[in-house]
Amino acid sequence: MAQTRRVPVFGSRPPCAYQSRLEERNLIRMNRMERNRISDKPEGFVLYEEPDEEEESTMPLLTVLNSSYNFVDYVRNREYGMREYRSVNQNYGTRHLLTHNLFKERSIPLKTMNKVFCSQWLNSTQIVFGTKCNKLMVYNVKSYELDQIPSIKGHAADQQSGIHSLKINPSRTLLATGAYNSNEIAVYRLPTLDPVALGEGAHADSIFDIEWLDDEFLVSGSRDTKLALWQVQDKYQEKYDSEGDLIQPITQFLNPAVIRTCKTAQKVRAITFNKNLKEMVTLSLNGYVHVWDVEWFRQRFSRRLPSCQDNVCIAMKNDSSLYAVGCRSYTLLLDSKTLHTMKKIPARYSGCGIRSLSFQDNVITIGTGVGVIMFYDIRAEKYLESNVNSSRSVVLNTSRGYVCPDEELMEDQGFQQAKYRPAIYTHCYDYSGTRLFSAGGPLQTDLIGNYAGLWQ
Repeated sequence: MAQTRRVPVFGSRPPCAYQSRLEERNLIRMNRMERNRISDKPEGFVLYEEPDEEEESTMPLLTVLNSSYNFVDYVRNREYGMREYRSVNQNYGTRHLLTHNLFKERSIPLKTMNKVFCSQWLNSTQIVFGTKCNKLMVYNVKSYELDQIPSIKGHAADQQSGIHSLKINPSRTLLATGAYNSNEIAVYRLPTLDPVALGEGAHADSIFDIEWLDDEFLVSGSRDTKLALWQVQDKYQEKYDSEGDLIQPITQFLNPAVIRTCKTAQKVRAITFNKNLKEMVTLSLNGYVHVWDVEWFRQRFSRRLPSCQDNVCIAMKNDSSLYAVGCRSYTLLLDSKTLHTMKKIPARYSGCGIRSLSFQDNVITIGTGVGVIMFYDIRAEKYLESNVNSSRSVVLNTSRGYVCPDEELMEDQGFQQAKYRPAIYTHCYDYSGTRLFSAGGPLQTDLIGNYAGLWQ
């Protein structure tokens, strides 16, 4: 979980350098070799251990003796600001909580709001999310308070179909999301959430996704199959009136720097930016992924996916080596360089619809349309198994949330055959990976409702 290389304060060795640790390490290695010992019966697959001398050369005995694997030592060194080498596995906490069934849900009442489409952690205590009823909300996980952020209104006629995306720039100084009109972009300053800019004049239909390229440039994708490049410069300086009161900032009105039509696309649904390859990948509803050169902002090529039903979400692995695409009954893993399908992960519930995806190191978090959150281990090539019950995979079953019309009206409309469960349109982990926010609402378009929960 953690490693800290200790430096002795007095003497030649730190307190953690006792010889019995080497004996324990040798005993563990011998037991592992015994378990992997080749039996008399031939096997189809045989794993060979590396020679002892090669293993010892990769980790010298001196490094083992001078390293502490105690998490308390890691925290103490970080608090004191010591310059000793230290590292921690950021995803250990997430995997441990999941495999030991320690995640517990706390429902978040949202009154009569309609369908949460997007969310992000602002800091360790605040979550910002957008809804289909065009509300931008901030939830405090400690005080349980909900605050609404006023939407920025432009010059165009009202066209409201919800806030489908919100993204924070790399330096965490600006938040881009949907404006009062769903085909315009609103930019807010963090952490105060003061309005900075309104981007208009690029799209004729709702914006489905937004992606920052750096701290200044962002890209928006819309239902009208167009991509727009925006440049946001926060030039506002504080001004005070004669009485010393702060004058509120005047919102800048921005025009797009470039507008491009995504060829062979039908409704651009999702965007992700690969910084390593300097490429932008967009996903369209007709089952195509499109690769863009961000330096010239032009489309390079498109590739059709093997499954082209309900392709609404895409996520990228932390090291930019894999893309995950959600379909109706599958999650597709694509190689980032070739876009070839590496793995086709069938959902545990047929036809459930993959509505949201995210990577936590080698674990993919999958939000479905039936109120279930699943977890797939890429290295093991199977769904994450529970350590409490080895015969079961780890899943999180969400609560019902709020739905309108009520049960009787739902029965009249033909929903009595199956129990209602909300779709997980969005989910996000906090920085530590030990808290998961999930939200959504009814999958049916004629139902009004919401769901939000905090797993910790």
